[in-house]
Amino acid sequence: MASNEKIDKAYSHNGSDVESNNAFHSGETGQGLHRQLKNRHIAMISIGGVIGTGLFLGTANALRHGGPVGMLLGYITVGTVCWATMISLGEMVAYLPISGGHIKLAERFVNPAFSFTMGWNYWYNWTIILPAELSAAAVLINYWNQNTQLNYAWITICLLVVVAINLCGAGVYGEAEFIFASIKVLTITGLIILGIVIDLGGGPNHDRLGFRYWKNPGPFVQYDGISGNTGRFLGWWAVITQAAFSFIGTEIVAIAAGEAKNPRRNLPKAIKRVYVRILLFYIGGTFVIGLLVPSNDPQLVLGTGTAASSPFVIAIQNAGIKGLPSLINACLLTSAWSAASSDLYTSSRALYGLALSHNAPQFLLRTTRRGLPYICLLVCASFSLLAFMGVSSGAGTVFNWFSNMTSIAGLLTWFGINLTYIRFHKGLKVQGFDRRKLPYIGPLQPYASWYALFMTVLFCVFSGFDVFLKGEWDTATFVTTYLPLGLFPVLYIGAKMYYRQPIIKPQDMDFISNIAEIEAEDYDEPPPKNKFEAFWQWLM
Repeated sequence: MASNEKIDKAYSHNGSDVESNNAFHSGETGQGLHRQLKNRHIAMISIGGVIGTGLFLGTANALRHGGPVGMLLGYITVGTVCWATMISLGEMVAYLPISGGHIKLAERFVNPAFSFTMGWNYWYNWTIILPAELSAAAVLINYWNQNTQLNYAWITICLLVVVAINLCGAGVYGEAEFIFASIKVLTITGLIILGIVIDLGGGPNHDRLGFRYWKNPGPFVQYDGISGNTGRFLGWWAVITQAAFSFIGTEIVAIAAGEAKNPRRNLPKAIKRVYVRILLFYIGGTFVIGLLVPSNDPQLVLGTGTAASSPFVIAIQNAGIKGLPSLINACLLTSAWSAASSDLYTSSRALYGLALSHNAPQFLLRTTRRGLPYICLLVCASFSLLAFMGVSSGAGTVFNWFSNMTSIAGLLTWFGINLTYIRFHKGLKVQGFDRRKLPYIGPLQPYASWYALFMTVLFCVFSGFDVFLKGEWDTATFVTTYLPLGLFPVLYIGAKMYYRQPIIKPQDMDFISNIAEIEAEDYDEPPPKNKFEAFWQWLM
């Protein structure tokens, strides 16, 4: 069969598969997830996955370890890996925007065992991050009220709001995330502009900084006092480790694909613009931070978890501007709240995807008439109670061990996405599909995916390098860093022994199922009525 005929067949396939497609999408109850997320929701969900406390607060450690140039180069390096992962994911989910996202795609293009491993790894990642974000919200409130005895109340309030948002369905979650992400965008944009003004001497002290701190204390930091190129290299690598964890979450758009309206048109838009957001927010933000704060500033090591730890706040205070730190802390609080809401949404849909793949109990597929997987949602919400462990010192230590393991789990998700795409690309080629007819075509493929696959493995293997330095050994850090990396192949081998199914051959991969259902939900959006609507469509 010719390639054009084959891709057309996939797009026009109907008949008996339509019934199976609907059953696949809706699970056992006949209800399933409903497509409620609009274009602007998807756009902001993808932005919200990029901007978080990693940019506002995590850059303090990055600057301290790598210096201004080391930090910038580190974030650029990880940004390229994030971009390569997202274009790989985008090509797959634009063609197959199905419930379960990359979890189901792994089952279809690798094998059920890999889907099992990816699914439970992904579910663990977002289920444990949820209580961590709730704990972070309580810490942020301590910036104004230092009575930590009230942290139980703050966590309870935040938890109730997060659960309420998600119980109202994907549409309400999308609206809430649109508002939260808009605040993030306005905050980081304002901080970058303010940072440029301060650097040029526009602050109250009229001190023109320029590239002063690139010269003294210098563009790089000698990590842990190690001299020469080795110390500078380790400083850069420490930034990469920090930056990699900051970028985790961009792939949430794949989980949302099963509830996106007009997915064939809206998902490619969100994917295409992700590199612009990375360039503007992360690369622009780290560049400005490197101009404003010296890498040896003692305030960078405060580690309070509030706005006081942010390099932006340090720069604002050094410039003599008052009042803004409280405003920034409020924005950070909405960021943590947004992250918690997103964590609950993602973990519940990941669990739903596991059930769809028969890797979790089938009662989890039950949904309401509005398409809410309420059992998955309640199960995942119950784990948020772990946030109360973070308040007590002894239990908090144990909880921190669990939350630290999510960093590697997130990188393993990127590894799985890229491996799945390499298989997807191979299957298209072997079966004669014309990639030029796909809704979205990732550039530089499959080389970009191979690059991201190699780099994620490198990040995982050497992320805990600091414990091997002389006098720096810490058993807890070693275990929490490398235990998830060891468990991933163990889960895969165990699942492979259970399923006893080999890796799917490229010629046997299924590119047809679900296409009829997806095509039926594709439509042309009305043209803009005025210049404002045209600008809005371009922006989103």
